[in-house]
Amino acid sequence: MWQNYCFPKTLPEALTLLAEHSEDTRIIAGGTDLILELERGVRHVPTLVDVTRIPGLDDIALDNGTVRLGPLVTHSQVVVSDLLVDRAFPLARACWQVGSPQIRNRGTIAGNLINASPAGDTITPLWALGASVILGSRQRGERELPFEEFCLGVRRTALQPDEMLVSIQFPALKANERGTFLKLGLRQAQAIAVVNVAVVLGFEDGRISRASMALGSVAPTIIRATDAEESLIGRPLTEYTMARAGELAAAAARPIDDIRGSADYRRAMVRVLTVRALRQLREGSERHGWPARPVTLKGISDQASVIRHAPRITFHASNAPIEFTVNGQPVSVCGANDKTLLRLLREDLGLTGTKEGCAEGECGACTVWLDGMAVQSCLVPAPRVHGCQVVTIEGLAGEGSLHPVQQAFIEEGAVQCGYCTPGMIMSAAGLLAEMPRPSREEIRQALTGNLCRCTGYCKVVRAIERAAVAS
Repeated sequence: MWQNYCFPKTLPEALTLLAEHSEDTRIIAGGTDLILELERGVRHVPTLVDVTRIPGLDDIALDNGTVRLGPLVTHSQVVVSDLLVDRAFPLARACWQVGSPQIRNRGTIAGNLINASPAGDTITPLWALGASVILGSRQRGERELPFEEFCLGVRRTALQPDEMLVSIQFPALKANERGTFLKLGLRQAQAIAVVNVAVVLGFEDGRISRASMALGSVAPTIIRATDAEESLIGRPLTEYTMARAGELAAAAARPIDDIRGSADYRRAMVRVLTVRALRQLREGSERHGWPARPVTLKGISDQASVIRHAPRITFHASNAPIEFTVNGQPVSVCGANDKTLLRLLREDLGLTGTKEGCAEGECGACTVWLDGMAVQSCLVPAPRVHGCQVVTIEGLAGEGSLHPVQQAFIEEGAVQCGYCTPGMIMSAAGLLAEMPRPSREEIRQALTGNLCRCTGYCKVVRAIERAAVAS
């Protein structure tokens, strides 16, 4: 899928690699979109520049009222950040609804912006929050662009071939401001938005002093509903003003008909979601249902630790061995540099317990632990695990014994055809490592990245509850 895989040690090194290879190079971090494009032949990129070993790029900071996100900040990091939940709640709410725990652990906010899908969940709240991006180039230095100049169309941005998105920044919500994000999908998890809406309001003396409203999946890019915003300024949030704003937001939408919904349906749901968001902000109920302990399945994963122990290499040659630890044993694999981790495990190491179901990050059958963090191995480039630790279903329990989750699956009869079972067990074991006594809702959240064609979820949930008591 690619020929060269690079691990720059610093940001200047990464920018140099981009300048040298230009059109033939792409930055990779989470890779949850890029790997699919390469697998499907939609994109051909000879050289990948993996920036995950560069320290400091996953920082989240508040500086004089401005929130700054590094390019490696993942959706999971946003969800568990007290700063962002407090001062950028629409973004946190959107990140919580992205994909599954495995996708949120790998996918980055920067990658979501660069992918530039009009249905991208994190772009909508960032647009409503007034965000901008900082782009870096070795030759031209840095430039800052607001979203309306950065996002040019469906999967098109102003990012140049020799540039890297190095920072995202936006004003933190003030004490008199609140915001929320609502999404309509065709299922409860792992759903692409039919419509999404982000609203940020400022209040003074019971009236709206500031209004920012962004709409997703209803135009070639995310759009602002400016007429709806203006209709709210200086007014209280009455049923009439909310209904009027909903109508104006619907009028701003320019949706298309596609497999997820008709244009008329999308326009109608813009109105519904807008009014619903405004009503939540009026009543102060926008945080209702926000989890006290968001499930991440991150285990003991620590970016600084990974960087500290990783080999200090810049260029991983196509014929160089991938050296890492799998199930506690050091291994060295040659000839797998152009594969995914899933294919390396199955084809080169014979660890066939990790299953290929969808090969696009939907089913979770290929879930493994990468440095303690649950990931979908079909979306991880094999060279990415150089110097890392991987645990598969074969290494979950000790020699001659079963993990409590495995034993509970047997006792509860939680296995039907069994194909999805390894991924479910890896997710469940990751959950119990994170939360030894999870609630039923937390169990359900942990399983949102694992689909079962036999629909045996009730027994699976009971098995995890049993394992939590036994462990």
